[in-house]
Amino acid sequence: MDITTPLAERMRPQTFEDYVSQSKIVGKGTPLRRVIESGYIPSMIFWGPPGSGKTTLAYILSREIKRPFYSLSAINAGVKDVRDVIAKATENDGLFSSGKPILFIDEIHRFSKAQQDSLLAAVERGQVSLIGATTENPSFEVIPALLSRCQVYVLEAHSKDDLIAILHHAVQKDEYLSSKNITFKQYDALLRISGGDARKLLNALELVVSSEKDDDVVITNELVQSKIQQNLARYDKNGEQHYDIISAFIKSIRGSDPNAAIYWLARMIAAGEDLKFIARRLVISASEDIGNANPTALIMANNTFQAVTTVGYPESRIILAQCVTYLASSPKSNSSYMAVNAALSYIEKTGDLPVPLHLRNAPTKLMKELNYGTEYVYPHDMPGSFAQQEYMPDDLHGKKFFEPGANEREESLRRFLRSKWGEKYNY
Repeated sequence: MDITTPLAERMRPQTFEDYVSQSKIVGKGTPLRRVIESGYIPSMIFWGPPGSGKTTLAYILSREIKRPFYSLSAINAGVKDVRDVIAKATENDGLFSSGKPILFIDEIHRFSKAQQDSLLAAVERGQVSLIGATTENPSFEVIPALLSRCQVYVLEAHSKDDLIAILHHAVQKDEYLSSKNITFKQYDALLRISGGDARKLLNALELVVSSEKDDDVVITNELVQSKIQQNLARYDKNGEQHYDIISAFIKSIRGSDPNAAIYWLARMIAAGEDLKFIARRLVISASEDIGNANPTALIMANNTFQAVTTVGYPESRIILAQCVTYLASSPKSNSSYMAVNAALSYIEKTGDLPVPLHLRNAPTKLMKELNYGTEYVYPHDMPGSFAQQEYMPDDLHGKKFFEPGANEREESLRRFLRSKWGEKYNY
């Protein structure tokens, strides 16, 4: 037994029987399971949160159908590495009667367009079955030519029951843990720390158990919290606080603290975080947290996304820092965010209400005869380019979703709306 290997790796499932959750994808009778049992493996992409079993699933697939398996991590592989692996795989293909090799690319969203292009020919010719794993939406991160040749499977975060089952399985099956007398009195702290990530969960469990001198270990929330805090650097040595740090980063911007925001930005830069991941969050924050309180924020964030994608590290740190300090120092408003959420919530309750006749399009003679659009007043024909007419479905007359924020810019919007609509929307 090599206990220097992390528990999560020691407990990596080897068969579908050991594979916890994702029954919608690989449960008996599912399309993917039937494909695997047929022995045919198309190119595919597994999209899901960290620790949801993407890499493990790829390994199990290769074992089940006894295919040669080649693996690359997009974090440290370049175009040459990709071509070398493809060459090796195709060179050895004739030695394997079981079929074409599987090429697994971990974190494929980190591959540049050139790197993804280098995969395309081998996938098109069927020389390899590509399996890519990503935590990011492949629609945005995988080039269309490659994405169109892959089946996308969405993996879900582990449920609470799944995580508890994984803990008990590890205690029973792992040689080191089974040599201890481990009792679970409370689960909450371990589950909270894991964030649904099975890898994080198991490594946290191992840290807690190995920190105890006694072979009798009672897992409580208090014990877990104290051990994790004492060993935070060890626990996070592989960057497992990725989502905690981005959360702190966005909350610092939302809280108008440029100093804290810059600190968390620097933490991500030092860890080699994906530029587009950071910049995409800035675009979201500019709209969700600042919005119409400072419309320039969204322009700044979008330009930042374009600029850092073009420039790259290390110069992009300057561009990111400029945007971060600007967003953090901007007035804040979530009025647009709240408005669309309120409207969506209302639609869930009321369903699809009919569009008023005067707002409907009338491209045909029959529609015109039915008075589609006939009573519509064109605002630009009216004084001030405004016409007092109903734009809501009949059942929503006077319903207000948008409430301008209490800031200088949105107060001007409030005054404008009040001048036009009077008491209808109570601005």
